[in-house]
Amino acid sequence: MTYDVHIIGGGLAGSEAAWQLAQRGVKVRLSEMRGGGDGTAAHHTDGLAELVCSNSFRSDDDEKNAVGLLHHEMRRLDSLIMRAGEVARVPAGSAMAVDRDVFSAEVQKALEGHPNVTVVRERVDQLPASGLTVVATGPLTAPQLADSIVAATGKDRLAFFDAIAPIVHHESIDMSICWMAARWDKGGKDYINCPMTREEYYAFVDGLLAAEKGDFKEWEANTPYFDGCMPIEVMAERGRETLRFGPMKPVGLDNPHAATPEFPQGRWPYAVVQLRQDNKLGTLWNMVGFQTKMKYGAQVELFRTIPGLQDAEFARLGGMHRNTFINSPTLLDRQLRLKGAEHIRFAGQVTGCEGYIESAAVGMLAGMMTAAEVQGASWQGPPRTSACGALLAHITGDAEASDYQPMNINFGLFPPLHDVNKKSRKEAYTGRAKQDFGEWLAQLSKAGLERVPA
Repeated sequence: MTYDVHIIGGGLAGSEAAWQLAQRGVKVRLSEMRGGGDGTAAHHTDGLAELVCSNSFRSDDDEKNAVGLLHHEMRRLDSLIMRAGEVARVPAGSAMAVDRDVFSAEVQKALEGHPNVTVVRERVDQLPASGLTVVATGPLTAPQLADSIVAATGKDRLAFFDAIAPIVHHESIDMSICWMAARWDKGGKDYINCPMTREEYYAFVDGLLAAEKGDFKEWEANTPYFDGCMPIEVMAERGRETLRFGPMKPVGLDNPHAATPEFPQGRWPYAVVQLRQDNKLGTLWNMVGFQTKMKYGAQVELFRTIPGLQDAEFARLGGMHRNTFINSPTLLDRQLRLKGAEHIRFAGQVTGCEGYIESAAVGMLAGMMTAAEVQGASWQGPPRTSACGALLAHITGDAEASDYQPMNINFGLFPPLHDVNKKSRKEAYTGRAKQDFGEWLAQLSKAGLERVPA
């Protein structure tokens, strides 16, 4: 098939960009190196849109949460990622989590079955010299292409470490010690909770600090962590109470086993380890917030000291991988085009956005922008007051370029609202966003650029 646009990278951003283009009648060549003889340090399959870290898309609350608002906007634009996410959805309280295998299979089926998409398993080593291109190679961009990007931009790529949380087989969890609940019972009893006494918690922290860690190469020594995926032992180094106010926060979790000789902590544990369902069968559960760089043997030994996980069997242990991203505020224009080579757009985590949904959203916008260009239409971006618009503005110029770091969507990226009651502030942000976003969709429809239901 001849094609109008070349997309490099079959992750969430590349897959979403391909879908948005194809749905608008644009023919796409989607190049993915996995399955063509190449892999990465973090991927385990050759499936499109593989989730390599958590299986969570985070909050689905579109009234009080910026991530949930982004979900809402993407659904209104017929996002493939959100479509597949609904099919693969697993219980996660007020959050949205998915069976990672079902999710990837749904994305791949949709794209491989689309008449306007050709998926090619190939590694691309150089930025194309011509032709409309979307680079969505993510934070694990292959070294050859990364070198080509550096040569084209004249800027050294930035880098940070990302961490993977362990996954436990459900049948190995002792449910006579653990129990099912969400904090304050919000959203359903969707998490497995492993309670800890004060003594158990401090023993765990001591073990965490003393555990053998993976070594870094010399060139990795000064690479920063991203706070949203901070290794648990790095959090513990910040203070012995840090974990109790982070991923091991016990607030709102009432132990139904109550105070018995076996459970001296009583109703309210001193700390809690939570596990979230990772697949539809409910056979795999991941340890929430337990990203780590500990060596495998140390992980098994320490994590089996957690009450309820004394006999835990691990489907996957935690790990570290090095992520790369470009200095987008300096290098990209407001339409995600590379300055000096405007036939090339960047999308997804390689731009410095952080998170599955943020990556997919930027891919979605890149696809829509490129479709407009193919059709010879002028492009008007989403309103700055929307989640999509705020994220796009941050990436393409509003962020401070001198210390640019990966960023999740949050209300701090939105234009501020003044004279709004603090208690209703979040609803005010989402209400304004939905109003403005709806008006923008109507304008797209009039211009013939919105080929999907509003």
